[in-house]
Amino acid sequence: MKHLPLAIALLVLPCAGTTLAQGDVDKINGSIQIKNGEQAGDLTTVNGGIRIDAAGSAGKVSTVNGGVRLGAQARAESVETVNGGISLDDSAQVRGAVTTVNGGIRLDKSADVGGHAETVNGRISLDAAHIGGGIETVGGDIEIGADSRVEGGIVVKKPSGWSWGRSSKPRIVIGPRATVQGTLDFEREVELFVSDSASVGTIKGATAQKFPGEQP
Repeated sequence: MKHLPLAIALLVLPCAGTTLAQGDVDKINGSIQIKNGEQAGDLTTVNGGIRIDAAGSAGKVSTVNGGVRLGAQARAESVETVNGGISLDDSAQVRGAVTTVNGGIRLDKSADVGGHAETVNGRISLDAAHIGGGIETVGGDIEIGADSRVEGGIVVKKPSGWSWGRSSKPRIVIGPRATVQGTLDFEREVELFVSDSASVGTIKGATAQKFPGEQP
């Protein structure tokens, strides 16, 4: 029996530091949480939010009524919701697109979206972050914060048919040292502010104004 503690220790040691893994999670009602460092497959719910904590990972993430949040250094293949916001904390990564209808999209420092970011009614904001596939909205404000990078341009689409969304002009801000590659195409009237130190592509449908706080 004197060797029993050693045997138990040997059984426990291989588990230390390992990452828990689980398959797809599919719900109708209820939220989903993937805890720190855990791996999962596709995450789907109808009525509930989805959260992937720090350094966790998942495949396709989808909900209808609820928000989605990726913690620091968390990863997902794609993120989609209808009624809810999408948040990526520092250094979180989404390989594909992030899309919502009624909700904002927020990217914190070093967050990365490989595909496009799209919303109909909701603010899109980047803080020293990256979007690889462009930005599209109808009625949302857009803030490309300092040192952020967007490839694929920006499109603000004209509302089609009857519009129940925002009627005021969207506010588009391109901050200091930010880069937007591709065309900035505005199909409706917007307020556009571009920093002197920003780099942007061709602007269609709007005239850039001085970035707030910069001398005219």
